[in-house]
Amino acid sequence: MKKINSFLFACIIYALPAHAQELEARVTVNAQKINTTVDKKIFNTLQTQLNNFLNNRKWTNDNFHSNEKIECHFLLSIDNTSEANVYEGKLTVQAARPVYNSDYKSPLVNYQDGDITFKYVEFQPIEFNENRIQGTDAYSSNLTAILAYYAYIILGLDYDSFSPKGGTPYFQKALNIVNNAPEARNISGWKAFDGLRNRYWLAENLVNSKYNLMHDGIYTYFRSSLDKMYNDEGDARKNILDALNRLQTMNKDNPNSMILQFFVSNRATEMIGIMKKGTPQEKRQAVDILSQLDIANIARYKQELK
Repeated sequence: MKKINSFLFACIIYALPAHAQELEARVTVNAQKINTTVDKKIFNTLQTQLNNFLNNRKWTNDNFHSNEKIECHFLLSIDNTSEANVYEGKLTVQAARPVYNSDYKSPLVNYQDGDITFKYVEFQPIEFNENRIQGTDAYSSNLTAILAYYAYIILGLDYDSFSPKGGTPYFQKALNIVNNAPEARNISGWKAFDGLRNRYWLAENLVNSKYNLMHDGIYTYFRSSLDKMYNDEGDARKNILDALNRLQTMNKDNPNSMILQFFVSNRATEMIGIMKKGTPQEKRQAVDILSQLDIANIARYKQELK
């Protein structure tokens, strides 16, 4: 009977939905710059609540197994407080995608958002409704709107990396948050006129059809290149160059777009590592393209891919 019960229990567990949540997020709140008159324990409470918000919320209609969850890290650095319970700072967002048949994880996102303003009172509910953001207190809802926005950006890029334009529904959700974003004095990053590199432009670029080659490039880069490195390194490098050529074509038509800079930023070490084993012709081609796409690292490409 014990064996039968154990078997039935195992079948029931197996039949239950797999780990539903999609993100394996780690939120760190750093408030070292805040005046000592503020009770620092509230930031520990905030950190716990934000971790629960990202990890316990269902972001898609798909079920993710534990090994499929997307690893991501959010570092919220609070720089100052302008008034009671209102804080300003920056958010560093990082996410990675595992590469098939390896222990290596390739960056999906590595970005710092410097337009963070929010209101928080210890133990206040951390809530988010993407269809009713504007109807709530702007300062209190801004932080969860920002985190939800980046959660959808991460999901969209992850889906894009596994299927052609697979991330479109999540980029659209991110744009929906932009369109319904809270509005108040000192809240910025959601509007086109807030700057050339912000949440508005990233979401706009990701849903704009004139940047379709970006999505093709992302899929080719990850699924047809990095994931094939183990089985056929030479073919994978050729596909990497194909992906870079797509991005170069897009860049010629739409120079200095945010989405391109968002993708290539902090990817130089990975690119160099991949192309170092290429043929002299492949290296020359890589240097030529990367020098146009990632101007900040031209010297590195020329030096390390001789």
